[in-house]
Amino acid sequence: MKTKRLTLMLILVVFSILFVFNSGWTAANEVVVYTALEEDESADYFELAAKELPDLNIKWIRYSTGELMAKVLAEKNNPQADVIYGTAVTELARVKDILEPYKPKDIDKIGKEYKDPDGYWTAIDMYVAAFCVNTKRLSEKNLTMPTSWADLTRPEYKGEIIMPNPASSGTGYLQVTSLLLMGGIKEGKEDGWEYLKKLDNNIVEYTNSGSAPAKLASTGEIAIGISFGYRVARQKSEGYPVEMVFPAEGAGYELEANALLKGTKNPEAAKMFLDWAISENAMKAYSKYKIMVTREGITSQATLPLPKPEEVKLAKMDFDWSAMNKTQLMEKWNALFVAKTEPK
Repeated sequence: MKTKRLTLMLILVVFSILFVFNSGWTAANEVVVYTALEEDESADYFELAAKELPDLNIKWIRYSTGELMAKVLAEKNNPQADVIYGTAVTELARVKDILEPYKPKDIDKIGKEYKDPDGYWTAIDMYVAAFCVNTKRLSEKNLTMPTSWADLTRPEYKGEIIMPNPASSGTGYLQVTSLLLMGGIKEGKEDGWEYLKKLDNNIVEYTNSGSAPAKLASTGEIAIGISFGYRVARQKSEGYPVEMVFPAEGAGYELEANALLKGTKNPEAAKMFLDWAISENAMKAYSKYKIMVTREGITSQATLPLPKPEEVKLAKMDFDWSAMNKTQLMEKWNALFVAKTEPK
């Protein structure tokens, strides 16, 4: 994953240099964008932004959700980026002290449930937790197809499941919080934690990224990768023997959102980018990859085998609760499950 990120960053640096020598850009036109969007989809967004914002010198750097948030928090006294683009709302909601409120142009086209009322963040899309199941490995191991979270605790799956680490992966965190919420944690119940302990018996490793479990399941290293819909659909479209399963109890989901960092060196250029990021053309680009986008009147146009939102039973999420309680939840998570966490 680090090699891929380095390759992407090198390509984007070369891309930026070429445009600098062929344009009239100045330092005031530069926008540094940190993103957690997937590499293969975001390449299309980069190309569109360069075309539609020719006066901006946009520098893109991609991190996993956990890495991105650690980076901006470490840099809060001397920000190195201007914009956060496409990362989990639950992360942005807990770091409002490093964000500058801004309501982009066309904000009225975004439903009220998809934007912070004070302008700290604006969501662009939804992604949904899903299992990536390798049907070939199931057959070879004489295993049945799982259809629910409950199924994953069956002894037959011991050593056949990989899941993202919620401390470093936004996908992992939405999965864990959805299970805790379904288990009644807000009512003082421990059912969610007890389930996670049972699931841990079958887990091989907790990976640092949300896409890694799907990729590992695709190549047959394990039978089941707990991941998210887009990545499973991408692996299936590339010919891997996998099926996408949304857990019957309810699939957790997250919103990906944008925000303006406090202390940005180029606020006007950053705001131009944020305006573009919820524009009709940008949303149409997202809709080719997403189960849902947040701008009114634009539906998913995904060419990948993704279902419509109404075809998936979604877990009841509480983003504010997830944001406010992350520190204590991750302290407990690490105390219970750190032994199987992938080294960074």
